[in-house]
Amino acid sequence: VPVTMEECITCCKAVRRGAPNTFCIGDMPFMSYQISDEDAVYNAGRFLKEADMDAVKLEGGRRVITRIKAIADAGILVMGHIGLTPQSSGVLGGFKAQGRDPKSARDLIMDARAIEEAGAFALLLEAVPPELTEFITKDLSIPVYSIGAGAPCDGQLLICGDMLGLFQAFTPKFVKKYANVAEVETEAFKRYIEDVKTGKFPEDQHCYHILPETAEEYQKMLEELKR
Repeated sequence: VPVTMEECITCCKAVRRGAPNTFCIGDMPFMSYQISDEDAVYNAGRFLKEADMDAVKLEGGRRVITRIKAIADAGILVMGHIGLTPQSSGVLGGFKAQGRDPKSARDLIMDARAIEEAGAFALLLEAVPPELTEFITKDLSIPVYSIGAGAPCDGQLLICGDMLGLFQAFTPKFVKKYANVAEVETEAFKRYIEDVKTGKFPEDQHCYHILPETAEEYQKMLEELKR
């Protein structure tokens, strides 16, 4: 929620530099599209103009349909995101799985259909049952992606910080860790601190020395400037 447009633009620029030939989607932050259709189009355009993104993504179903339509009508590819929507997790009762009962599942199906009809080119489902993911995937003609929504869809997402084990405070149920980078990094910092405190770092091999041919002149200069 605290992330700003400027921070998102900066991060997306870095992603584009690192992945110049990859299809990249800018994730619209909280309050960059909630106020009005005009704000939504303007900020979506910033992702394309300033960060060279290929598309944008925003959270919400029928409540943001006019935003999705306005962005799509402006000629910008927009991806929908329903289920667990982190930017509005407060109204969902926290970071909880969605669509686990018939009523909430029906609402998500209606949201998915509305998002497609509004002109979205793809949809992301987060933290919903795979049975619902499968139904929505078959129901829509646009690609449907899953982040914690099971396998029966068109593609999978994971947060890189989660899958690499960078964030240790909490791991969502749907995350599979492929590495424990935080443990490696923490151990490296501990060893560095210990080496500095005990004088093991830096060693002579880590230092730049004066040019041998200027050693006498160098020492003379230091003597002259000594207080």
